[in-house]
Amino acid sequence: MPENRAGDGRPGNLPPETRSFVGRPRELERLDGLLDPSGRHGRLVTLAGAGGVGKTRLALRAARRAAHRYRDGVWFVELSPLRARGLVGFAVVEALRLADSSTSPVTEVLAEWLADKEALIVLDSCEHVLPDCADLVRALLPAAPGLRFLATTREHLGLPSELRVTVAPLPVRDGTGPARPPAEAGDALDLFAQRAAEARPGFVLDEASTGTAAAVCRRLDGIPLAIELAAARLCELSLAELDERLGERLPSPLDLLAAGPGEGPVRHRTLRTAIGWSHELCAPLERLLWARLSVFSGGFDLSAAEDVCSGGPLPAVRIAVLLERLVEQSIVLRHRPSGSGSGSGGGDGDGAKSEGKSGNGNGSGDGGGGGVRFRLLDSVREFGGDWLRALGEERTLRLRHLDHYRSLARTGCTEWNTGRQVLWCERTVAEHANLRTAMDCALSERDGATALRTAADLGFLWRHCGYLRDAQHCLDQVLTADPAPGPDLVRALWARGAVALLQGDLDSAGSWASVYTAASVERGDPVEVAAAAYLTGGHLLLRGRLAEALAVFRAAEPLPVRDDWLGSAQLQVRLGLSFVHLLLGDLVRARAVADEVRAESARHGESWAGAFADCFVAQADLAEGDFPAALRNARTSVVGHLSLNSTLGVALTLDVLASAVAATGDGHRAARLLAVGQRIWERLGRAQMDSPDLTAARRARERLVRGKIGDEAYTRAYAQGLAMSYERGVAYAVEDGTGT
Repeated sequence: MPENRAGDGRPGNLPPETRSFVGRPRELERLDGLLDPSGRHGRLVTLAGAGGVGKTRLALRAARRAAHRYRDGVWFVELSPLRARGLVGFAVVEALRLADSSTSPVTEVLAEWLADKEALIVLDSCEHVLPDCADLVRALLPAAPGLRFLATTREHLGLPSELRVTVAPLPVRDGTGPARPPAEAGDALDLFAQRAAEARPGFVLDEASTGTAAAVCRRLDGIPLAIELAAARLCELSLAELDERLGERLPSPLDLLAAGPGEGPVRHRTLRTAIGWSHELCAPLERLLWARLSVFSGGFDLSAAEDVCSGGPLPAVRIAVLLERLVEQSIVLRHRPSGSGSGSGGGDGDGAKSEGKSGNGNGSGDGGGGGVRFRLLDSVREFGGDWLRALGEERTLRLRHLDHYRSLARTGCTEWNTGRQVLWCERTVAEHANLRTAMDCALSERDGATALRTAADLGFLWRHCGYLRDAQHCLDQVLTADPAPGPDLVRALWARGAVALLQGDLDSAGSWASVYTAASVERGDPVEVAAAAYLTGGHLLLRGRLAEALAVFRAAEPLPVRDDWLGSAQLQVRLGLSFVHLLLGDLVRARAVADEVRAESARHGESWAGAFADCFVAQADLAEGDFPAALRNARTSVVGHLSLNSTLGVALTLDVLASAVAATGDGHRAARLLAVGQRIWERLGRAQMDSPDLTAARRARERLVRGKIGDEAYTRAYAQGLAMSYERGVAYAVEDGTGT
């Protein structure tokens, strides 16, 4: 999940604008002032308005305009995929790319990391998690003086410091004269003209048609999402037919005035009526698919839609065509992810986070998160969810969703130690929101066996793909419920112990190691028993009890390495042995064991263990004076870790790479790399894994580089490294350095 960059190179993750932005000059001018980091006010600004009014698009445009003023970036946090309480902090951690490996409360982690930062965080779609958002903002603003929040919501957060900006529908001009060019566009009629041209290439408003188009926009109260849905219908209706159909469907102003007080604000009813009108114009199977798609969180691909949504009158072979029809009608949005990261969430407005109708309709069903994906805007998904409940299918579809993603996680664990490992990591990252929703469903169904099996698989995958807190959360819930013995329990116990090791929670790690060892011995599987050495030996290693750790790792039986999760555990036992040899100064044995791991890694096609083995070989090269080999192996290791979202591996290897660069005589580059590495360690929350040996090695490297180039040059180069984003820093690390 690398950082995206603002146009001037600052860190951040704002999604690119893929459709034209229309209007809002006054709101943007006001937000320019409120979001000025040097201003006294505006540390919490909320954009409030009805669904579909364009809050997300406005927030993104304002954030993009302000990005150059925030030293540490502007960060966009999508909250619409969240289905349970208590996850807002997790979402912010993920957006900031804090690969936090501690066990501290998430709010404390954020407060500590943001304390000296100058950043803007955009919280999008807060309405369904308002208390959590308010609690997080209330805790972070005093702890981080340079932090500001911009929130989009249908309701205000209710905090005293909140500055509220109401987002109204776009104004509708009188309809005289032709449509204006995009650069001058500013109202609902301009938006309609632009989106109509997308639906029907060559469509233009002239003097004869502008009045009708303005009438359509007035019927829709200038609500951008409603206008987009209507404009999309021009691929099959004439403008006059569109106006007539809307006139038949939408209530008159007198009807609205006569509506009862419990029917919601007028604009909410107008949007819902417009969505309902689009729903009525869909064919019956299109409506059914729309309802069933509402179970997905954050996005989905074609294969998931076919598996989850087929059944009854809706055969799987029809879903691709029906999905394409929903895209053409702007009910479903299609996008191709620009990089790793969880699937796009919702948000309302005019195509805020979508590539609209570009691309093809083929999803990716066999691992990998870079193919075409689809999503529903919040209001559209909510409407579909209501229909799903009315059809009596909600629980059925939730369980089908669970089955699909449980199967995906199971296959990922089964194939983890193979050449499909990188694909499964990409898929785990891309489907994070859906996997989290599936886990919540498994827990809520109170089916202990299903919950255990799901948590065991997801816990393992999340541990290896950078989601330690999610792994801990789900594993703790199932393991405290007195689960039944069996292979699922063993897998869950090993994953929980492995999570504790990476979190540095050594007391817990020792306890889980003991519980896992007992469970594996009781089952009698020799590979499961051997895998216990990673937990026990790793616990001793991080305690600094190297001789005891060495004995544990050596005692593990070297059995043939498997292709599944246990094969990865076997390789991690060997990695532990190599690392202990390194720390004890036994370079010959350290290299020999690491080379064994590299050979097994290559034979199976996996990369996770192989990347760590490359790092250990680089350390041996460095100690033996083979600096070119150390550089080559360290860079290979960084690339391997990047492919698997292993922030810990990147941080560990950058320390080694900096030493190798310094040894070749480039002390300035080494200082920058030490800074890049330290910045990543800070994101992990535990510098050098709190290991006394690793900390001592780090300090020795710093002294070495300072001695080579002097304190002043070191300080200057180190500051340059600190200024690099994660993405730029790791790119700099794998360059050959000939240009610096």
